[in-house]
Amino acid sequence: MKKAKPAKPKSKVPDYCDVEPKRDGDGDVIWPATKGAMEAAREFVKECAAAGHKTLIVPDKDADGLSSGVILYRTLRTLGLPEDKIEVHLLRKGTNVHDEEERTAMAAKDPSFIVVLDQGSRGGPPVVADPKSAQVVSACHYPPVATSALLTYEICKPLHPDIEDSCAYLALTGTHGDLGNTLKWLPPFPDMTQHLKTHTKKSIGDAVSLLNAPRRTAKYDVITAWTALLASTSPKDLLTNARLQSARYEINDEVELRTHTPPLFSPDGRIAVLKIESQAQVHPVIATRWAGYLHSKTLEIVMCANYGYLPGLVNFSCRIARTARSRDPPVNIIESLKAAAALSTDGLRDRMGENFARGHKEASGGIVPTAQFEELMGLLKIGEKPEKKDGDDEPPKKKVKTIEKSPQKNTLGNYFAKK
Repeated sequence: MKKAKPAKPKSKVPDYCDVEPKRDGDGDVIWPATKGAMEAAREFVKECAAAGHKTLIVPDKDADGLSSGVILYRTLRTLGLPEDKIEVHLLRKGTNVHDEEERTAMAAKDPSFIVVLDQGSRGGPPVVADPKSAQVVSACHYPPVATSALLTYEICKPLHPDIEDSCAYLALTGTHGDLGNTLKWLPPFPDMTQHLKTHTKKSIGDAVSLLNAPRRTAKYDVITAWTALLASTSPKDLLTNARLQSARYEINDEVELRTHTPPLFSPDGRIAVLKIESQAQVHPVIATRWAGYLHSKTLEIVMCANYGYLPGLVNFSCRIARTARSRDPPVNIIESLKAAAALSTDGLRDRMGENFARGHKEASGGIVPTAQFEELMGLLKIGEKPEKKDGDDEPPKKKVKTIEKSPQKNTLGNYFAKK
């Protein structure tokens, strides 16, 4: 009998919370933001509720953004703000809060207060003309960085005794939506043990999938997700929502259709690019899937570029390859993208504008004109073979397989050939 080969040891991926937090002058941990910023945010929320005037909530369209929006909505209602004084503004497909049409639409609702949630940290003009004042609270500088839902939860929790229990599943949903279901909730993240017994990771993961589906469809039906989440009392309420389920089936089919695109690599093997064409927002899902699927010692970044989401533009999403997450120094997607664009001799970086290399260092992306995106691909030499070194008379070695062996009978050939 042949001796079985020992299993290859799996590379250990550090938990999201396994980082050294920042501390203030007294040695206290600064999380999720500075005490001053957190207290100022709480005072702002209390002012919104007490004034009794219209408050406009502007959340992002994903599970994290929507969850943070519902947490704030419930907090304002709990503090006494009437329902008819709270309105939500959901951005149109492919826009951001600084687009002139969005600014005009928000101003037309004539709010006294505007709360923008999970819309990034880019600079830009005021979201409405002539604002009286602005209060900003951001967790981005204080690792482990809290998601928008978790930050909103931590701000609102002390404002009323009911918030902690009634909004815990929203904080869980938004956080797992951004950070995945393997998160261990280690300090300084709050202890959610009891809430995870009430709302299981399985139900939270399913809820995230359902909430993210409508905004990914070609119809971009974000209002369906917002309405369902606002009416819910637990993740399980979302699991039987027919409209959410229909959107998820649509996206699952589209992902399955597009995900079998074979990746192209840079000559140094650091970057893999999958080019697809879809009216649905499936590029982040496909990038995430391939980032966990490809295995290579050199691979760092996996990009999925969608040529069909918006006319004349390429929407792309980048993720760090699973095997590169523990690299030292750590992989920084934004720096890598900007360094590639800087190779241009005619100002490509400036020509691509503010929608290039957005997000954060571990999950970035952008929206750029098609011609400029192709310039970037040219600078990265995507799809080109490695150059032969001088004096190398040896025949080229066979390319090492970059996909782990699978117990399934599927081969890479028929995987890419699936329709």
